[in-house]
Amino acid sequence: MPLCELASPDRVVGLHQVQRKLQTGELRKLFLAKDAEFRLVQALEEEALQRGLDVEWVDEALLLGRACAISRSAAAAGLKKRSASL
Repeated sequence: MPLCELASPDRVVGLHQVQRKLQTGELRKLFLAKDAEFRLVQALEEEALQRGLDVEWVDEALLLGRACAISRSAAAAGLKKRSASL
């Protein structure tokens, strides 16, 4: 479970931010907390799988939040696609 990927500044945290970036095709990987309410993360998982994204499940929302450098739980987080460097 390489949560160290979330130390990147190219991350988004939270259900709503992740959902927006997912719908616009800006994500390359999705992280979901196993202990989050299933009905909240189910749609995100389905959309990510339809778009061919990697989905990684994290044991606890608190661990996911800490990996994203926030002091609270996070049900979802994502990594944005890397922009081409100039």
